[in-house]
Amino acid sequence: MAKSLSFTGFVLKNLLRRRMRTLLTLAGIGTAVGAFVGLVGFSSAFEQQWLRIYSSSGTDIAVIQGTFLNTSMDESTADKLLTLPDVAQASPTIFNLMDLTPDVNALVYGWKADAFQFSSLEILKGRRFRDGRAEVMLGDMLAQNLKNAPGDVLTIQGKPFTITAIYHGASTLEASAVVMPLDQLQELNSLQGKVSTIDVRLRAAPRGETAEQHMKHAQAEIEAALPGMRAVPAAERASDNQFVKLAHASAWGTSSLALLIGILGIANTMAMSVFERTREIGILRALGWNRWQVLAHIEIEAVTLGLGGGCLGVVFGWCALRVLASLPRTASLISASLHWQLLAEAVGLAMFAGLVAGALPAWHAGQLSPVNALRHD
Repeated sequence: MAKSLSFTGFVLKNLLRRRMRTLLTLAGIGTAVGAFVGLVGFSSAFEQQWLRIYSSSGTDIAVIQGTFLNTSMDESTADKLLTLPDVAQASPTIFNLMDLTPDVNALVYGWKADAFQFSSLEILKGRRFRDGRAEVMLGDMLAQNLKNAPGDVLTIQGKPFTITAIYHGASTLEASAVVMPLDQLQELNSLQGKVSTIDVRLRAAPRGETAEQHMKHAQAEIEAALPGMRAVPAAERASDNQFVKLAHASAWGTSSLALLIGILGIANTMAMSVFERTREIGILRALGWNRWQVLAHIEIEAVTLGLGGGCLGVVFGWCALRVLASLPRTASLISASLHWQLLAEAVGLAMFAGLVAGALPAWHAGQLSPVNALRHD
């Protein structure tokens, strides 16, 4: 009789015995998991926008400095790259986050006027800028926000720039950015002759060589020709830049704090449950349950709370993403769709949180002596 109730009837009975406490615990872990789903979903969408920048322009490889101590390289490196057999085009680039007005900041890209990255932009009004001129092009979303049009003057770090065009970008990040001549951005950042990266477009893979093999061959070729440099595939570069890393770090940091609070909530619930059911645990021990059965029962109850909170958190997170996807400022950055990997991670984390939270109360319950437990008032 005892075994038939061990892991099913008792778990449900005990969770329903204090319904308000159970609901509050589920709400706590659900909120924590919802924060994880929403924040990590947001940072993943942000990473996809960076990947779209590279894929839409046809960038295959980004060449960067190989050490963290030096993040810039000589602009002349692009000329060396063009001498390599597998390199079709090489475009030196700088990008930086800059203040345009007291209330508006944006990504600013420095390209040459003949850069191949322009293939990802559709000029809606005006013309392309010219090298050596104080001219800029604005993404359509940024232009709408600033209420600017071709011919207007935009002041950046105290220097006036004439807006030559409004363009539409394949990525929201491009559509909300400024593009200016490379030499002008170098001057603003005091980086004359220096660039942060060189975007490379490869030639077509030779017959008999797969795209992956061609990519690895080109990487090895570039790194051998340019000691101290790294040739990073575009997909890897999209997830390896400072803005994406910051978004991921913020998402995981905030989610970790929320999950810690959720773990404490489950631990408190299980500790109170063990205290209130001390006599019941004594009866179960007297009926033949051993320490491991008691411990397993408490842990399964805690994991069940984690599972329920995880499922609730997925709903909370999806609702949060739906709200962000409907707001004008974030609609183009956010997708309300959730990948199964993220859902599995969220539910898995919630169940792991339940397992961790229930460990101490379960251990305490397993250590209870049947005689002392039956005497508990």
